[in-house]
Amino acid sequence: MNISEVLVEEEQQVRRYRVQYPIASYVFPREARIHDVRFDEEHLHLELSDGRMLAVPLWWIPTLYNAAPEEREKYEINRDRTMLVWDPARCDINDEFRVADYLGPLPQTDLL
Repeated sequence: MNISEVLVEEEQQVRRYRVQYPIASYVFPREARIHDVRFDEEHLHLELSDGRMLAVPLWWIPTLYNAAPEEREKYEINRDRTMLVWDPARCDINDEFRVADYLGPLPQTDLL
């Protein structure tokens, strides 16, 4: 058996499908705004205003992981709803959580 015979055997057929919806029909979020926040024993759960749900393990954020559950609840949402803030004057936590830091880059629909 020579090399050309091996290559022919390994070829795969490419299937092409009709595009059902053009890229302009899809809705990609441009920004992430906090709608709701909750905690469980292991995660910080965020519901965003565009319907996305984000669950971040608490062990990723040592200040929250090591804080008492009642202290975690003493957050404030900033004015543009993109960040959670724990004010050390109100609780034992001094930290900020920016939603954008935990989301990947948003799709660039202008380039598609």
